[in-house]
Amino acid sequence: MSSFLSFLSLIVLFVFLLFTSNVHGDDQDMVMEEKELLGLFEVMEALLDEPDFSQTHPLPCSDTPWPGIECEVSIDDDDDSNNETQIFHVTKIHVGPDILSPPCKPSAYLSESLLKLTFLKTLSLFNCFVTSNVILPKALFGSFSSLEHIALQSNTKLYGEIPSSLGFVPNLRVLSLSQNSLNGSIPKEIGDLAFLEQLDLSYNNLIGQIPNDIKGLKSLSILDLSWNKLEGNLPHTIGELQLLQKVDLSSNKLNGKLPSNLGNLTRLVLLDLSHNFLNGPFPQNLQSLKLLEYLIIDNNPIKSMIPHFIENLWNLKSISFSHCGLFGSIPNIFTFLTNLSSLSLDNNTLIGNVPQNLALLPNLDQLNISYNKLNGVLHFSNEFVTKLGKRLDVRGNNELCVEDDRGTNKNLSSYLEISSCVGLRDVSDKSFAGIKPSWIQSNMSSSSAYLDLKVVFFTLVLCFVFSLLNMCL
Repeated sequence: MSSFLSFLSLIVLFVFLLFTSNVHGDDQDMVMEEKELLGLFEVMEALLDEPDFSQTHPLPCSDTPWPGIECEVSIDDDDDSNNETQIFHVTKIHVGPDILSPPCKPSAYLSESLLKLTFLKTLSLFNCFVTSNVILPKALFGSFSSLEHIALQSNTKLYGEIPSSLGFVPNLRVLSLSQNSLNGSIPKEIGDLAFLEQLDLSYNNLIGQIPNDIKGLKSLSILDLSWNKLEGNLPHTIGELQLLQKVDLSSNKLNGKLPSNLGNLTRLVLLDLSHNFLNGPFPQNLQSLKLLEYLIIDNNPIKSMIPHFIENLWNLKSISFSHCGLFGSIPNIFTFLTNLSSLSLDNNTLIGNVPQNLALLPNLDQLNISYNKLNGVLHFSNEFVTKLGKRLDVRGNNELCVEDDRGTNKNLSSYLEISSCVGLRDVSDKSFAGIKPSWIQSNMSSSSAYLDLKVVFFTLVLCFVFSLLNMCL
C-alpha cells in the first residue's frame, strides 16, 4: 500500500513539473523588445513622480501592469527554432486625473524616447504640465509614427508652436491640443491629414489666419478652433468639408462676410461663430442645413433682419442672435420650429409686436428678447410665464406692456419688469378734472378756434352793414 502511495505521489509531482515547465515556457515566449521596454521606462519616469517605475513595473504589459498603459501582441517567427514568439508592443499611454492625483510630477516633460515606441497609437496626457514650462518638441512626430490619437489637454504650462511635422503622421484620426498655452499659427501641413476626423485646438493663443489648406481634411467631422486669437476671413474652403458635424470658431477675431458655401455643410449639427467680427447678411443657402440643431452667431456685427429661411431648419433647438445689430420686426417664422428650446434675440434694435405664437412652441424653455425697441401688448399666458420663470426676459423694451392678471392679483408687469397695460389705460380714461388725454385737448383747441372765427366774421358783417346805412343817409 505504501509503495502504491509513493508511486502515486511521483506521478502527481511529474504532472506538476510538466505543467509548471509549460507555464514558464509560455512566459519565455511572451517578450518585449529591449529597446522598446527601455524607451517606455524613460518616458514614464519623465512624467511620473515614481523614479523606480522600472523596478515596480518590470513587465508593464503582463505581470506588473500600470493602468494607463495598454499593449498589443504580435507574432514574430523565429526561423532558427521554427517557433513563434509573441511580442508585446505598447500601443497606448494615458496619464490623467482619472489615474493619479496629481497625474504628473512638477518637473514632468515629454521625453524624446517616445520615438522608440514605434507601435504607439494613442498618446493622452491630461493636466500633466501645470507647474514647469514645457515646450512641445518638434521632433516627436513624423511619417514614421503610428499614432492615431493625440490628446494633450489641460496642460497650462505647455508652450510652443504646433509642430508642422504633425501633418506627416499618416494615420492620425484625432488631434486634440485644447486648453494649453500653445502659440504661433496653425501650420498649413495640418491639411495633409486626410484621415483626421477630429481637430480641437481650442483655448490656446493661436494667431494668424485659418489656412486655406484646411480643405484637405476630407474626413473631418469635428472642427473646434474656439478661444484663440485667429483673425482674417473665414476661408471659403471650409465649405468643402462636407462631413463636418460640429464647427466651433467662437471667441476669435475673425472678420468679413459669412461664407456663402457654409450651406454645403449639410451634415452640420452645431455652428458656433459667436464673439467675432463677422458681417451679414446671412447667406440664403444656410437654409440647406436641415440637420442643424445649434445656431450661435451672437456678438457679431451682422446688421441685418432676421432671415426668413430659419423656418425651414426644423431641427433647430437653440438660436442665439444676441448683440448682432439686428433690425426690423420679429417675423412669424418660429411656429414650425417645434424642437426649439432656446431663443435669444436680446440687445438688438428689433421693433414691432412680439409674436404671440412664440408661447405655443412646445419645447421652448428660454426666451430672451430684452433690450430692443419692441412695443404693444405682450400676449403671453400666465402658464407660459410661469413655465419659463426667469428664463423669460423681456426687460428694456420701454413701449412694451403686459396685462396684469386682476383675477389672481398676479402682478406680471412687476415680475417681468415692464409696464402694465392696465395702468396706461387708466391714464387715458381720466376725465377733464384730471390730466386730459391728448385727443381731448386737440378737440377742445380746434372747437375754440372755430368759435373765435365765427365771432370775427359776425363783427365784420355788422361793420359792413353800418357803413352802408351811413352812405344811404
